[in-house]
Amino acid sequence: MTATLGHTSILLALLFAVWGIISPILGARSNHQRYSAFTRTAILAQFVLVTLAASSLIYALVTTDFSIRYVAFNTTRATPAYYRVTGLWGALEGSLLLWEWILIIFSGLVAWIYRDRQPETMPWVLMVFSIVSAFFLGVIAFVSNPFETISPVPLDGRGLNALLEDANMMTHPPLLYTGFVGLTVPYAFAMAALIRGKVDEAWIVATRRWTITAWFFLTAGNLVGAWWSYHVLGWGGYWAWDPVENAAFMPWLPATAFLHSVQVQERRRMLKVWNLSLIIIAFSLTIFGTFLTRSGILSSIHAFSSGPVGNVFLLFLSFVLLSSFGLLAFRADLLKGQPELDSMVSRESAFLLNNIVLVSALLRSS
Repeated sequence: MTATLGHTSILLALLFAVWGIISPILGARSNHQRYSAFTRTAILAQFVLVTLAASSLIYALVTTDFSIRYVAFNTTRATPAYYRVTGLWGALEGSLLLWEWILIIFSGLVAWIYRDRQPETMPWVLMVFSIVSAFFLGVIAFVSNPFETISPVPLDGRGLNALLEDANMMTHPPLLYTGFVGLTVPYAFAMAALIRGKVDEAWIVATRRWTITAWFFLTAGNLVGAWWSYHVLGWGGYWAWDPVENAAFMPWLPATAFLHSVQVQERRRMLKVWNLSLIIIAFSLTIFGTFLTRSGILSSIHAFSSGPVGNVFLLFLSFVLLSSFGLLAFRADLLKGQPELDSMVSRESAFLLNNIVLVSALLRSS
């Protein structure tokens, strides 16, 4: 029953995600405002359905429903209740569901907060959210299903990896995932601005607090992860970190550069192309980091087993990069004529130097 409810919820959410992609296009062609409401409804429906699916898996973990393969492999009857809950993100299938759940929470908040604002922009913002959501829902539904059943039902489960039964397991992954997913908000607004051809500072002003929130969670997630690595594994310094730890740190660098450089664009209307490029790179690196942990190409205690999921993520990453930078190139004419630096010794020059340092660190990390 629980498995059927959870998987059915994912399939229905996927249908609403597809509708959320189609609605803005139909609205733009027909010029009917009702399609904007349809797009928002599609997001809110996904929020309800994904929340139902995630709650179903948590319930199965807490009640040790070993008829579900994921539960049987990630908890036991002797596992404390709080570690049963962390089993949601303790392995591949559940971690993808957590990612989608956080994504649709952000999407729902944006849809609700901006329900009466920016009526021409919001359908495209929500469409970008639905594209990302549709990808994750498709992976969960057809490639990496956390509600797959097992027969015969085992008497007890296998349990989490012993290294994951640590207090930091309750904080590090949710913090890091929230930071990763939070970067989807400025990315969605940036893509909406490019789609509409409105590449002024409005999208930056609208997403400032969202970006700061994502940066805060990403910073906290990396700090908690670093502490966990040191006190459990005894890694000896930054360059001795696990490759997956570096992959988690990489989006933080362009996100930090972005937070600094957007101030220059707001005050002087400079660095438009640079800022759009930074947010595309930051969002793409969150997908890239997920690809690394799920492709099997790295040997790491953080990495999940290899399989088709890694290839699917690589295809989606390629789609994101090609479509985003293709759209940026398409709007190149609208991004010309920016003011230039007045002096090499100025606040703007200092921000630009800061960006160069952070991007150089990103290249070194990769």
